[in-house]
Amino acid sequence: MARADHARLDDLYRDPYPLYERARRSEGLTFVPEFDAWLVARDEDVREVLRRPEDFSSRRALLPDVLPSPRAMEILGRGFGGRPTVVSSDGAAHQRHRAPLSRGLSAARVAALVPFAVERAGTLVDSFAADGRFEVMETYARQLPGQVVGRLIGLDPVDVPAVVYGGHRAEQLLFRPLGTDEQIGAAEDIVALQRLLDGFVRERRENPRDDLCSGMVAALAPGDGELTLDQRHELVSDLQNFLIAGHLTTTALIGTAFLHLLSDRRQWELLCAEPELIPAAVEEAARYDSVVQAFRRVTTRPVTVAGTELPEGATLLVAYGSANRDERRHERADEFDITRPPSRQHVAFGHGAHGCPGSRLAREQLRLTLELFTRRMPGLRIDEDRPPPVMLPTLIHRSPQALHLVH
Repeated sequence: MARADHARLDDLYRDPYPLYERARRSEGLTFVPEFDAWLVARDEDVREVLRRPEDFSSRRALLPDVLPSPRAMEILGRGFGGRPTVVSSDGAAHQRHRAPLSRGLSAARVAALVPFAVERAGTLVDSFAADGRFEVMETYARQLPGQVVGRLIGLDPVDVPAVVYGGHRAEQLLFRPLGTDEQIGAAEDIVALQRLLDGFVRERRENPRDDLCSGMVAALAPGDGELTLDQRHELVSDLQNFLIAGHLTTTALIGTAFLHLLSDRRQWELLCAEPELIPAAVEEAARYDSVVQAFRRVTTRPVTVAGTELPEGATLLVAYGSANRDERRHERADEFDITRPPSRQHVAFGHGAHGCPGSRLAREQLRLTLELFTRRMPGLRIDEDRPPPVMLPTLIHRSPQALHLVH
């Protein structure tokens, strides 16, 4: 893709909402050349597609925006992974990948994890609270979710920074236009992460514990013998996918929540005065600027969606972010308003068979974050002496690139 094409795509990613609005008002589906896909924009149509996985396959749910260079691909070939995961599988295969995640993310397990998350959140805030000014993405939003997910999986705390870094590098390689040398460096970092995870799953085979990784090993590679190479590839694929989904999405959710709460100071001041609104604020943050804006689906047979006839093999971009701004579903959909009655009638965490199994944990981390910051920093505001926040150009983990705050 040419540099000019990347620039156009970046602009579209940073603010896709005008495109969404036009697509919702148009008859049928809208084909978007930049996505090479039919855009599914209306809430009703999004839900229909997500309810019919037999007609709309997830096998290409995540396609890279940027095809890595041959040299980067060669390096990636030395690592582990590359197998279907819970995001990119259908039917029985999807259920097989999803089952250990559902068990590991049960209400009881998430509740048991909350005290650790509260302690870590407080420690992080202690590290910068006295400074007066801080950049919240790097000092907090990119720290807490990785530590929490690391604890859930059973990682040694000393390995968590490397795992979080590897997740960011994977996102950069696949969804950002990097130069050749940068691609090679990112590929090497990803392979280092995969090798770390491979050692981790093999250790859990030998010494299982009461953690999510042990549950994944037991479910996906039953038995007690040495893991085969294929099993290691599959487990690393699933573990890497979960780690990235588990911390990058929550990082983005925390960032966008702060951005919109502080862009309208009345919302932040109201939340500080009435903390009982925090659950509603969590749902509004998830709805208003959805972290995962869209996933792809591929038709498995000729189908008709919103009056548009599609052949087998057609690619659709199913826009959760657009559905959540659909006036037919949400009154004043383009307004961020924490006084809305708390409702989970949005699709920020998906819908149907592929609904996010980690949504409860993401919500809990944002909830405790808002409780902590409204209590300790009621005067929090965006630092107007720094450049205004700019959104990352991505539809996968939509968030501010940086968010400078002062209190």
